[in-house]
Amino acid sequence: MTTATRTEPARAVRWDAPPASAADVLTRARHAIPLLRDAASRIEERRRLPDDIVDVLRQVGAWRAVMPTEWGGPELTSPEQAQLLELLAQGDASAAWCAMIGMDSGIYAGYLDDGVARELYQDLDTITAGALFPTGKAEKVTGGYVISGQWRFASCVHHCQVLMASCLVHEDGVPVPDPLTGQPRQWRVFAARPGQFEIHDTWYTTGLAGSGSNDYSCQDLFVPAEHAFALTRPRRPGPLLRTPDAVQRKMPGIPLGLARAALDHAVDLAEGRADRETGTPWTSDFRVHEAIGRSQMELNAARASVYESLSLQWEVLCGDREDLRKERIDAALARTFAFQTARRVVQRLYDLVGGAAVYRRTSPFDRWLRDVNTMCQHAVAQDAVLQMAGVVALGGEPPNPVNPALAVSLPAVREPQS
Repeated sequence: MTTATRTEPARAVRWDAPPASAADVLTRARHAIPLLRDAASRIEERRRLPDDIVDVLRQVGAWRAVMPTEWGGPELTSPEQAQLLELLAQGDASAAWCAMIGMDSGIYAGYLDDGVARELYQDLDTITAGALFPTGKAEKVTGGYVISGQWRFASCVHHCQVLMASCLVHEDGVPVPDPLTGQPRQWRVFAARPGQFEIHDTWYTTGLAGSGSNDYSCQDLFVPAEHAFALTRPRRPGPLLRTPDAVQRKMPGIPLGLARAALDHAVDLAEGRADRETGTPWTSDFRVHEAIGRSQMELNAARASVYESLSLQWEVLCGDREDLRKERIDAALARTFAFQTARRVVQRLYDLVGGAAVYRRTSPFDRWLRDVNTMCQHAVAQDAVLQMAGVVALGGEPPNPVNPALAVSLPAVREPQS
């Protein structure tokens, strides 16, 4: 697994058949980097992915990346998913962010009964979008639920065929506890079609503009009971879904890839620049040497932490141990460290480049700085993750948030439950 991917000039990407394995997907992702890089300005200006980029990601295998092998999918492991996103983010962070969200189709399918999942995901390249934070309300009725609410941060919503909405469950207007976790509130995710919601044009942001992460809403939408699920109750066996953080394990690939692109670009710039005052070539400037070396050191450390923790977590997920908190916390800490390190690295390199970095039409550093600061506002990049880890390290029990994907103290699921 290399730490850098230097690329050739962009050329058309086209394969005759879908990728059959993780190796195929990763190979295609490497070929797609220069094409995504060339499209980055266009992606940002449109505030969503252009259709041709959606198709590039389809050909790479991003949308089907986590689909099970028994369905004909490549079923990437969590470390492989992170590596895929790391490669795509070297081309464009918004495209990688959309891939991260859209590939959750293979994860969500594992929480539904097999027949329901196969009906929703007849095409393995089906794209899923939606928010996991439960800002909606679900009223339990005969045969299902009636949901209402407005949700934010629906990355890739303009390209999806399945749209998820998270709600707190009520009966007769009263919130009900969760019989699966014992928590006082019952959190559920509801799968529907995007045409059943209203999409709101709200995504005017600092960065990640091309992710198109707009709001969406519905009022009194009936969802059948079989289209509702909890991340604490998978239906498909295997290591991927044993703990409810499957949607988050891959996330650090994006800041790692963005920071790698920035570092590679800074090195390329150094080969042709000189100090304006002294005329000293950057390749002979100790200040430049220190900035490049420190950035390389920090990025290498963050990357090693991510892949070591993910590999160890995947190993125990494949085993029989019940208490998986240590590995889950280690992976969460590495994830946070990757986001925070990427921001430091990009800011340092932006400052190194100086005035030339502020011109968004001629320098990618402007976009990289805005993208990395925007992605660092995600919950997984916050210091609350460190506080949670500290509580556990000192023998305490952190409170479980409503969204179990952010929890660490829930037990692993041994077998799919009927």
